[in-house]
Order: sequence, then structure tokens, then C-alpha cells
Amino acid sequence: MRNEETTRGRGGLAVLLFGAALLAGSPRLAAAQQPAAPGSTTKPAPGRVTTPAPASATEPAGAARQPADTAVMAPERVTVEGAAGAPTPSEGVTLEEAIRLALEHSPTMVQAEGGIRNADAQRRSAVGAFLPSLSVSAGSSVASSDRYNSVTNTVVSGAPRQSYTAGISSSVDLFTGGRHTAELNRAKATGEAADANLVAQRFAVTLQVQNAFFDVLRAGELVRVAQSQLQTAQEGLAAAEQRLRVGSATRSDVLRAQLAVTQAKQAVSQAQSQERAAQFALGRLVGSTGPVGATPPASLDPKPLAIPPEQLAEMVQSQAPAVAAAAAQVKAGEAGVKAARAQYFPTLRLSGGYDWLNQQLGFENVQGSWNVRLGVSFPVFNGFQREEQVEQASVQADVARAQLEDARRSVRAELEKALATLSNAEQQIQLSQQAVEVAEEDLRVQRERYRLGASTILDQVTSQQNLAQAQTNLVNARYDYQIARAQVEALVGRSL
Repeated sequence: MRNEETTRGRGGLAVLLFGAALLAGSPRLAAAQQPAAPGSTTKPAPGRVTTPAPASATEPAGAARQPADTAVMAPERVTVEGAAGAPTPSEGVTLEEAIRLALEHSPTMVQAEGGIRNADAQRRSAVGAFLPSLSVSAGSSVASSDRYNSVTNTVVSGAPRQSYTAGISSSVDLFTGGRHTAELNRAKATGEAADANLVAQRFAVTLQVQNAFFDVLRAGELVRVAQSQLQTAQEGLAAAEQRLRVGSATRSDVLRAQLAVTQAKQAVSQAQSQERAAQFALGRLVGSTGPVGATPPASLDPKPLAIPPEQLAEMVQSQAPAVAAAAAQVKAGEAGVKAARAQYFPTLRLSGGYDWLNQQLGFENVQGSWNVRLGVSFPVFNGFQREEQVEQASVQADVARAQLEDARRSVRAELEKALATLSNAEQQIQLSQQAVEVAEEDLRVQRERYRLGASTILDQVTSQQNLAQAQTNLVNARYDYQIARAQVEALVGRSL
């Protein structure tokens, strides 16, 4: 049997020996390849992953494996700065907490809320145009009473003359050709667009947070998958070394097992780096300068949507935040056209006031006067400025209508894409679960076959890699489903 395995592995033995020689030159790798003594423990370095001693070669390769006793560096205590009463979880934030903090710290939310404040101010200004204007004035003056006497050719001096005045005036537009009404309608439409934009931005931020939140959870599970792969590879290395000592395996088997361990360690390191980066990305969104962990929800299992896809298709074309904002812009554009055309009508204005005059400071001997004026104005020709403004308003209205139609088509296409992604992710979860079960059974069989000498180490290593890939696919499928569902909710503008 040993001669047969030697012949089978002779083709790649030279390359593997050369690689083992290079790997053996590294003291850290050489130390890592030495099996730990039974019952001994090693203190993990900060941020590193430690595994228990490989299973004894005297145990059956197909025996049930104990859960991996891996020691992972606990996440640092997270402090979310910048918000009053912000939580300081030691394990991470929940999805609801992350969304709440992100909405408080998002610049896009601040901008959207500022748009609403601007729209409210514009609406107040439009309403105020219907009200009379009111102003008051007051003043005092002092004038010299000196005069020149041409007869005596001298300057005659006298007491300075003082006067005090006060007045109140008011005016109101009686007719403007509908301009004030059009301006008010445009302000209301702008407010509706700002409200719709706020809803759209809220769901956009929520989607961004959900992506970051689930990326942290995904990266954490991939770290555990990599650690499990590392433990499995170390167990395979221990079994290969034990068989080499008793003469039932070749040096090539040990080298291939060592290579599998090295690759598994690389996978662990890469997965930990990705998890760290994902935690910092989540921390940025929730207003923290450090990494923030994620607390898994109670369940990540797929569940049906609250609204059937057929109804969603109808709803999204009329109620989606993007469509609502575009429809409000159409209203604002049409009102702008009416406001511009109102310049072709005359303006009728009523104004009046009352003035007080006194030669001394006080309320005695006050003289008063009043005035009332009714005027009409009509710009016959102003250098085609009215025509230019009307044309500009018409263009803006046409653009708004085209954007509304495009928004409806866009959300319809995006909805179909999101629903297809959601359905595919749900199917991938089921298929990946089956693949994991098959890969686990295949690895168990290959271990037993290798223990009995019926297969090579390459078959066992291949089964290990297949299991790791199946577990990775399952993790990705679960979180792809959650992200796809969040995309549908952001598109519709409501929780499903």
C-alpha cells in the first residue's frame, strides 16, 4: 500500500518538498505546525485565533468531532459618540439602535430636513403676500434760524428750529392676475416634494445602515467558518503525521496537510480583517470614531412579504418616495408657469398712511395728516423679460413631467430587479443548506477512507475545501436575502 501511495504522489512530491522547505524556514510556522501536547494550553496573542490540540491519531477519523474550542479576541467596548444618551454596548448595537443613530448623524438627513424648513419658510412668505404690508417711521430734525440781513449787512441769529415727525403706512395688492395664488401653490408643491424627499432619504439611510449592519454579521460568521476550517485542517495534519510515523502514509501527505493548514490560517486572517473593516464602516454611520459590533436579530430566516408582488408593482408607481417627489415637482413647475403668466395682467394696489408733526417733543399741539391712494400698474413692454420668464417656467415644467414618467419606469424596473434578487437569495439559502449537509457527510466519509488507507490526503483536503466553500455560500446567501429585502422596502417606502 505504501508503494502505491508513493507512486501516486511522486508527480508533485518534488514541488511540495520544496515548498515545505521554504515554510520550515519560518520559525513561527514551524512552531505552529508542532502538535500541542495533550492537555496543554497556549495563551492567545491579542487579535489571534487559537485552536485546541489536534485530535489524537488513535481516534477514528470518522468519529464525531467536538465543537471547536476556539478563543477569539472579544470586541472592544464601543462608545457611540456625538449623540445624547447614545448607548455604549460591549457586544454591539441592535439594528434598531443602528438605524436610529444613523438617522441622527446622517448629513443627507440633515439636508433633507433643511429642505423642509426652507419649504415651510417659502410657504409662509407666499401666504404673507396676501396680507397688507405695514410700516412705521419716526424722525426728528434741527435747523439753524440764522439769516443774512442785506440792509445792515449782518447775520441775524435766532433760536434753532426743531421738528418731530412720525408716520404709519400700509398697502395691499387687490389684484395681481393670480400671481400670489400661483406662488402659494408652488410653495405647497415644493413642501410636498421636500416631504417625499425626506421619506426617500430616511429609507436610503436605513438601507445603507442595514447593508453595513449585515456586513458586520456576515464577516463575523465568515470568521467562524474560517476558524472551523483551520481546526479541521489541523486535525487532518495530525492524522497525516500519525500515519507517517507508523509508515502508512507518505511525506507528501503531510506536506499537503501542512499546506491546507497554512491556507486556512490565511483565510482566518483575511476574514478577521474584513470584519474589522466592516465594524469601522458601521461605526461611521452611527456616529462613532471606532469599530462598532452588531447584535444579531432574533431570526434571519426568510419570511414572506406583507404585500404581494403584484400589488407592490402598482403601489411603487404611485406611492414610491421617488415618484411622489417627482409628482410634487410637476405641480411646482405648473404653478411656476401660472405665476410667470400673471405678469401679463395689471396690478391693483391700495395704500394709505397717517403722519404726525410737532415742533417740540411731546404730544401737545400735534398736527396730523392722512392719505389714501388707489393705483394700477401695467407693464406694457419690459424688454421681453416676461416672455423669457414664461419660457423658462414652461421648460422647467416640461422637464419635471419627463422626470416623473422616468421615475415611474425606473422604480418599476428596480422593483422587478429587487424582487428577483430576493427570490434568488431565498432559493440560494435552501440550496446552500443542502450543500453544507452533503459536504459534511462527504468529509466524514473521506476521513474514514483515509484512516483505512482507501484514499489519499488530497481527497480529504478537497472535501475540507468543499465544506468551507459550502458554509461560506450559506452565510452569504442568508445575508444577501436580508439586504435584498431591505432594498425592496427602501424602494417602496414602507416596511414590509
